[in-house]
Amino acid sequence: MTEETPPPPTGQSIELHPLIRRVLAPNPSPFTYTGTQTYIVGTGEVAVIDPGPAEQTHLDAILGATEGETIRYIVCTHTHRDHSPAAAPLKDATGAEIAGCAALVLEDSGPRADSAFDESYTPDRVLTDGETLNGDGWTLETVATPGHTSNHLCYALPEGGALFTGDHIMGWSTTVVAPPDGDMAAYMASLEKLLERDFDAYYPAHGEPVDRPKRYTRGLIGHRKQREGQILRAIDEEVRVIPDMVAKMYKGIDPRLHGAAGRSVLSHLIDLERRGIVSRDGERWERIAA
Repeated sequence: MTEETPPPPTGQSIELHPLIRRVLAPNPSPFTYTGTQTYIVGTGEVAVIDPGPAEQTHLDAILGATEGETIRYIVCTHTHRDHSPAAAPLKDATGAEIAGCAALVLEDSGPRADSAFDESYTPDRVLTDGETLNGDGWTLETVATPGHTSNHLCYALPEGGALFTGDHIMGWSTTVVAPPDGDMAAYMASLEKLLERDFDAYYPAHGEPVDRPKRYTRGLIGHRKQREGQILRAIDEEVRVIPDMVAKMYKGIDPRLHGAAGRSVLSHLIDLERRGIVSRDGERWERIAA
């Protein structure tokens, strides 16, 4: 987004495909970009994906966009507070079934670069990999994609050649993978999993649609491998503690984001440790001799 490209309008229903509409929530931030994007799938009988924060103006916008229609399902990709809190009030207003990811709440006092977990989320049905929801002229297929969170799910829409990617793949930034729940090995496996599927577009919860999905996914995998290489080179250069690694690798970023960047570095280090490439002694990390 540049000065020549204004942010998309908040609260308006915008058709992206005959089966897909988008309503942007009013929660922009350095970590949500322009805000959380709620998707409405189908016409007449619809599903609402990632209803977003429990803000009345956003709830009213979803209800306005579906006036005269039946919301059959409220579907959540994961339980961060910018994605799922509106599920309960939307169910109260419509009687729709809440389906999708499992409930997950973790106490986490570390520096985050995303929302904390939603304690209010209570699904009527937890979906597993490959399960489907059906409506008039559409199907949503669950694609399990742990990594960003252990309960993260994406949803394929075969009739639209689309995948709703939540925070697994975003259209404006790389995804936060923050321990203790975020898992880098799981995240990388989930990216590789998507390369086995053919989609015309990804529809992320933050950022614009991705129209070359496989190329974009390969780029994300390459970025993570490049970051892993930077970490190992830092250790080889006697940069052994995470704050020093962040200072070396994230030059030029807002210092207020250093703590969150450190969580990303930690997720890589935990993965490398499990693979027998590095070890730790307190706060210090070292290479394991081959």
